[in-house]
Parts: sequence; C-alpha cells; structure tokens
Amino acid sequence: MKHIKILMLACLPLFALVSCKKDEAAPAKTIATLVTENANLSLLRTAVVRAGLVETLSGQGTFTVFAPDNNAFAAAGLGTEAAINAVPEATLRQIILYHVLGQEYTSGAIPSATTELASAGQANVYVTKNTNGVFVNGAAVTTADVDAANGVVHVINKVLMPPPGNIVQLAQGNANLSFLVAAVVRASQGTTNVAAVLSGSGPFTVFAPTNTAFQNAGFPTIESIQQADPNTLASILTYHVIAARVFSSDLTEGARPATVNGGTVTITLAGGARVRGNGNMTASNITSTDIVASNGVVHVIDAVLLP
Repeated sequence: MKHIKILMLACLPLFALVSCKKDEAAPAKTIATLVTENANLSLLRTAVVRAGLVETLSGQGTFTVFAPDNNAFAAAGLGTEAAINAVPEATLRQIILYHVLGQEYTSGAIPSATTELASAGQANVYVTKNTNGVFVNGAAVTTADVDAANGVVHVINKVLMPPPGNIVQLAQGNANLSFLVAAVVRASQGTTNVAAVLSGSGPFTVFAPTNTAFQNAGFPTIESIQQADPNTLASILTYHVIAARVFSSDLTEGARPATVNGGTVTITLAGGARVRGNGNMTASNITSTDIVASNGVVHVIDAVLLP
C-alpha cells in the first residue's frame, strides 16, 4: 500500500499533461506550437510573431489555419525574415488573419465544389474540393488535417492575399495593368459601361492582358487606347470576362466557358495553363493566377483575346 501511494503522488504533478493510463494519448499541441516546430513553416512563424498573433493561435478555439510553407512565402517575395519584418505590422496581421477561419474544417468536412467561408481577416476565402484535391483561393493543400489542440492546420503552396477591392480597383493598383485600366475607362464611354460592370457585385473572372499584351495587339501607347472606338473596346474587354468565380483549380482541359461578350474561350492545360480566343491563332499564357478581388478573381495573361 505504501508503494501504491507513492506512485499515485508521483503521478499527480503530471496529471494535467499526461495521464497515468497507458492507453491515453497526450493532448495535441496548439496551432502556434505546431507552426513553431515545423522547419518548413519557419517563415510563417516569423510572420505570426511579427503580426502579434502568437497568443491568438495559442489560445482556446476551433480554428482552421491554411499555412503557407516557406516556398510559398518566397514566391510571394517574402522569402526572408527581413522581408517579412519590412511589412507593416497591421498589413501583415490582415494577411495572416486571411488564412484563419474561426471554425474547424477538416478536409473530410469540406463539401465538394466551392464553398465561400468567412476568414478572421474580414474577407471571404473560397475552398474547393474536387478530384484533384483541396484548394483555397486556387492554392493547393499539400498537407491536410494536421490536428491541433485548438483546431486544424492545412499546409498550402501559396500565400493568400486579401482582396484590395473590386476588380477595377485591383487593376488600378497594378502598374502592369495600366493599359487595361485605360481600355476599361475608354470602353465605358460607349454604350456599355464596362467599369460599372466590373465594379458590380459579380462574381466575375477576368483574364487580364498585361501592358505588353496590349502593345502587341496594336495599342503601343495609352493614348492609342484613348483614341480607339469605345464600343469595339467594350466588345473585346467583355470577351475577357466570365460571369462566375473560376479559380485555377477549376480550370479543365478543353473547357469552353462562355464570356459576358456572348462568345466562348478555350482552356488548355497541357504544358501550362492557357486560354485562347476564337480570333487568336495561338493561345495566351496565363502568367499569374488567382488574384482575388471582392467581386471575383483575376488571371493575368500575356495576349489580348480576340472574339
């Protein structure tokens, strides 16, 4: 009996952490601890610390965190601690919170197709499950269902950026889309107010030609766009718009989605994602995907699509 009492007393200080019963597992670690201990999430750890969110992700709750790995941060231009620490704290906090949901969603609980979910960053994310896997805003989940004491972590291959505004506002903030902005403004002077359409509730998907794409299509300067027929520009621009939210994870080989113009474009994926207009001899490369706006998503392309 004396030995039994000694054994019971020895167990008491550890009772909160480890049960004396052999068949009981230790509680899972918090999300903050899991991130801290994963070498492939070291840049996310730096961002969480910089954003002042360690306590939040260590606290009680049932969170879902989409955790960008180190390669994702590098691709976003945040591949070093110095680069992350150069981002204003408030901005970084909004970015990290955009990866956090206030409810736990395991991969098995995510329905097929695309589901709109509210993030802790005051903007919605779009989670897709299809035959190719699970995606959020088009970013692939590379490791799913890492269990934590206060939720679940899904590792993803891209840093998610909160929408800066609607599609027009997004384009206005991108210097490489200044020709597109000029074309939208000029087209809106005709019978179709393209700017009003792309600022509407949507959702829309826009294949956005770069400045070089417009130059290659015969518009060497913004002044040349401003002199073009607005109705012709409107016809071309609405041919770049699909009246749905289509992420890269939704694109399929040979798909022919209808555009707001009334015509269709052709999607090909072999050798890289491309889109071709009916009037184009060759397809345009999709050079940047899944740029989220409040009313849709933008994919940047390197050639103007012709109806």
